[in-house]
Amino acid sequence: MHARMFLAAAALLAVGSVSAVARDLTVVARGDTLQATLTDAYLRPFSDVTGLSAAAVTWEGGMDALRDQLKAPDNAWDLILADPDELATGCSEGLFEKTDWAAVGGKDHYQLWGVSDCGVGAMIANVVLAWDKDKFPVTPTWADFWDVAKYPGKRGLRKSERGALEIALLADGVAPADIYKTLATKDGVDRAFQKLDQLRPYIVWWHNGAEAAKILGSGDVLMTSAPSGAIATAARTDSRNFGIQWTSSLYDVLSWAIAKGTPDLRVAQQFLYFIGLPAIEARLVRQSGLVGPAKGLNEGLPPEIQAISPANPPNMTSALRVDAGFWHDNLAKLRPRFDAWLSK
Repeated sequence: MHARMFLAAAALLAVGSVSAVARDLTVVARGDTLQATLTDAYLRPFSDVTGLSAAAVTWEGGMDALRDQLKAPDNAWDLILADPDELATGCSEGLFEKTDWAAVGGKDHYQLWGVSDCGVGAMIANVVLAWDKDKFPVTPTWADFWDVAKYPGKRGLRKSERGALEIALLADGVAPADIYKTLATKDGVDRAFQKLDQLRPYIVWWHNGAEAAKILGSGDVLMTSAPSGAIATAARTDSRNFGIQWTSSLYDVLSWAIAKGTPDLRVAQQFLYFIGLPAIEARLVRQSGLVGPAKGLNEGLPPEIQAISPANPPNMTSALRVDAGFWHDNLAKLRPRFDAWLSK
């Protein structure tokens, strides 16, 4: 079925490409690794089918940089991979086009988490507990992550309040459904920082997925929080026996947003239609462990790929979706406290 859908879409896209503008479609994502992955999985196949040129560039995220770029007279960004806060803020400020669902396959084509006013779901970004099965034969939990007496060794955590506080409360026994209700109180925030205090001497901080996979592979840490895609990719490319604990993992949804007023609007919509095909999204899962929102995607994957897919229902059962609204409202308060805690 996926092959037939791919061929039909190829014919449609090829016909529609004749009126496209000459300049590249510029697709903006975070990090060199993801840029390379998207180029292989999405951009090259799109160019092969349509004859249109598409190029990927990187950015570090953040609303100030986004505003400056999209409001510049010479802006060349067409499609931006945005996190939930950037998507909501950019949409409210008129930086993004409203989604024309008919032009990108229709709302019914996508999982609910991939549908928003100014964005089309790009991928689930899932942070899991990861470990080396050759060195640690049991399946750990976040409580085990904190238990350095029973399981001696360093632990890897992303150097950010967003994620670290949630994981600390999960390790302290707070149910996923109660995490943000707890963090909304002073006592809950105090509890999270007190839990982090217990682990402080053993933490090795990382900033991106490549670093998380590196400190695990080098043995610098016994276990680490890490993006599931980075761990799956490292396990495949380096032939490592890394384990992924999906229980009580944290996930965000990243979305594609079209820059307001881009002259490549039609091409950007064609691109989103094309990469929303299950057969094309499957390329991304196989290469990176990242998963898009097309309905029916997981059913078409072999079992070994389903096992590393964040959207596979068994992997989603006890996952916690990061509350973008909570962090939008509380980041300005919690970041200074986290930075002060780091500097102690």
